[in-house]
Amino acid sequence: MWILLTLLAAFMQAWRNAFQSQLSKEVNVAGVTLARFIWAGPIAAAYLAGLYLWQDMGIPDFSDRFIGFILGASAMQIIATGLMVKLFKLQNFAVGAGLAKSEAVVAAILGTLFFGTHLSLLGWLGVLLGGMAIFLMSAKQGLRSLSLNTVLIGLACGTSFALTSLWVREASLCLNVGFPHSAAWVLLFVISLQTLVLVIYLLMRDQSTLTALWQRPKLTLLTSIASCFGSIGWFSAMSLQAVPYVKTLGQVEIFFMLLIATFWLKDNVKIKDMFGLALIAIAAILVMWQ
Repeated sequence: MWILLTLLAAFMQAWRNAFQSQLSKEVNVAGVTLARFIWAGPIAAAYLAGLYLWQDMGIPDFSDRFIGFILGASAMQIIATGLMVKLFKLQNFAVGAGLAKSEAVVAAILGTLFFGTHLSLLGWLGVLLGGMAIFLMSAKQGLRSLSLNTVLIGLACGTSFALTSLWVREASLCLNVGFPHSAAWVLLFVISLQTLVLVIYLLMRDQSTLTALWQRPKLTLLTSIASCFGSIGWFSAMSLQAVPYVKTLGQVEIFFMLLIATFWLKDNVKIKDMFGLALIAIAAILVMWQ
């Protein structure tokens, strides 16, 4: 079940990244970040309602620990999305999203240090390969011209996404309802909080960005739909399995991204970039091997 959910999440996230990449050409970082959430809330609410119509599990106890994880995950995901949009502006779509996928490597390290996950020798080899791939893809014209700024943004983005995932799993485990209801509650709380924060921020600081999203309803809606279904897959899979395993298997998203970048966005993906993305995929397999 968790494997199927992860594959669904990876496929939908590849499309979400593609839609965000297109939207980032016309809307600023805050607007593209909000597009991920603005229509996802009603979809998440409908999904949770459907689960309760299918099987009533009762209302869970929302402890202070749960609220803390929700607040942390919501903040980290907003930061991570904003950093990923900046990556899109520094590199093409496939490379920018590929750098953001350092999340899998960081999740493996943090999981080992703080969440009781144990990696084998092959797992640590995968971590090293993933790090090499990030440096390779950040070099625009070879390793000698390595862009430290791009590498740092990519690592910061991956770290933020990794913390989001780890805290989402912990929040799900805090609830006294079973799968998949616990993941659906976490999803609804996270998306609702993120939407509220971003809308208030833009109303106070940049109302023109809200207008820009309103003027691009199709791309905004597609971004939200892909994001929500991707999050349903991620949150559900992570409620069943440890984050490093889910995120490393989720690296199949890289191949979806390459296909989308080549055939839909018409990006010119260089051989070096493809090699770097392939290294990340190998790293994911090695981390999963144990």
